[in-house]
Amino acid sequence: MRVKESSIETKQYLFSNKDLRRLIIPLFIEQFLAIFVGLADSIMVASVGETAVSAVSLIDTIMILLINIFTALATGGAIVAGQALGRRKQEEGCEAVEQTLLFSTVFSFVIMVLVYVGKWFILHVVFGQIEPEVMSNCNIYLLIVTASIPFLAIYNSGAAMYRAMGDSKTPMVMSLAMNGMNLLGNAILLYGLGFGVEGAAIPTMLSRVFAGIWMLFRIRDKSKTLHVRTLLGIRLKWKVLKKILHLGIPYSLENSMFQLGKILVLSLVSGFGTASIAANAVANSVCSFAILGGMSMGYALSAVSAQCVGAGDYGQVRYYTKKLLKFSYGGVVLMNLIIILTLSFIIHIYNLSPETGEMARRIITYHAVCAVLIWPPAFTLPNTLRAANDVGFCMWLSIASMWIFRIGFSFILAKNAGLGVFGVWIAMTIDWLVRAIFFIIRYRGTKWEFKKA
Repeated sequence: MRVKESSIETKQYLFSNKDLRRLIIPLFIEQFLAIFVGLADSIMVASVGETAVSAVSLIDTIMILLINIFTALATGGAIVAGQALGRRKQEEGCEAVEQTLLFSTVFSFVIMVLVYVGKWFILHVVFGQIEPEVMSNCNIYLLIVTASIPFLAIYNSGAAMYRAMGDSKTPMVMSLAMNGMNLLGNAILLYGLGFGVEGAAIPTMLSRVFAGIWMLFRIRDKSKTLHVRTLLGIRLKWKVLKKILHLGIPYSLENSMFQLGKILVLSLVSGFGTASIAANAVANSVCSFAILGGMSMGYALSAVSAQCVGAGDYGQVRYYTKKLLKFSYGGVVLMNLIIILTLSFIIHIYNLSPETGEMARRIITYHAVCAVLIWPPAFTLPNTLRAANDVGFCMWLSIASMWIFRIGFSFILAKNAGLGVFGVWIAMTIDWLVRAIFFIIRYRGTKWEFKKA
C-alpha cells in the first residue's frame, strides 16, 4: 500500500532543505564546469577549423558512450552503498565502494585495449564516409584521449560514492581542478603554441589522469562514511558485486544503447556534409547547458531516493521525487531562457559559416522549447525508479524507445522526408515524449516499490 506523503512528519525527513542545498548546489556547479569545459573546448578547437570541430565531436561520441557505461556502473554501486546507509550498515556501504572501484578499474582497462585494437573499425565503419582531413584529426584525437579511460572510470566511481553520502562538494572541487587544468592546457597548446587537434586532446587526457589519481587518494579518507579501507588488498566479493551489477548492468546497457543510437544517427549526419556535422556538434555542446539543471537533479534524486529506499520509507521517496522534479523543471527553464537570450552571441563566437550558423540556431531553438516541456519526466524522474531497483523497466523502455523512435524516425525524417540534420533532432524529441509518458505512468503506480536488488 502506498504511503501518503502527508503522513510523514517534517522532523522524520532524512534530508533537510539545508542537506539538499549542500548536495544540489555543488552538483550543479560540477556539471556546469564539465559542460562549460566541453563548450570551451569546442570553441578553442574552432580556431583550428571546422574539420577539427567535426573530428572532436565524432570522437567525443565514442568517449561519451564509454563515460556513460562507467557512470552507470558507478551509479549501481552508489545505489547499493546509499541503500546500505539508509539501513545504517556502514560496513556494507564500504564494501560496495571497494567492489565498484575494483570492477570499474579492471573493466576500463579492458575497454581501453579494445578501443585501440578496434580503432580502424571505429574510424572507417562506425563513422562511415568522412572527409580525409576530418579522418586524420579523428585518428590523432582518439589515440591520445583513449589513454585516459581507466582514470576517468576511477574518478566517476569515487564521485558517485561521495554523492551517495550527500557530499557533492568534494567531487565539485576535483572537477574544478580537472577542468581548469584542461582549459589552461588548451589555451597554451592551441593559442600559445599553435597546435592542431592534439592541442585539445593532450590536456583532456592529462587532466583526467590527474583526477583519477587524486580520487584514489581521497576515497581512502576514513573520516568519510563511505571509503575504501585498502587499495592493494581489495578482493572480489561476488555477493556484493552481484548486487552492484544487478543495478549497474541494466543502466549501463540503457546508457550504452542510448549512445550507440546517437553514434548510428551521427553516421547519418556525417553523410550530410561538414556543415551539418559542425552544426550538430555546436548544438550538442550548447544544448548540454539546456538540460544542466535536470541532470544535476537526476544525480541528487538518485542519491536521496537510494537512502530512502534503504530505510524502507517510500513516502519520503515520493516526497523528494516531487520536490526535486520541480527543481528540475525550474533549472531547465532558467538555462534555456539564458541560452535563447544569448544565442546570437553563442553562434558568433563559434566563428561558423552562415549556413552552419543558421542550422545550429534552428536546432538550438527547437531543442529549448522541447526541453522545457518534456525533459524532466523523461530523464530526471526515472532516477527514482532505478534507486528503488526498478532498473529492468527503465532499461527496456529506454532501449525500445531509442531504437523505434529516435533511430527509426531519424532515418525517416532526416533522409526520407529530406529534413536533414534537423530531422534527427525532431526524432530525438519524439523519443523524449514516449519516455516521459511511460515513466509517469510507471511512477504513479506501485509496482516499482516492491522491487528487490
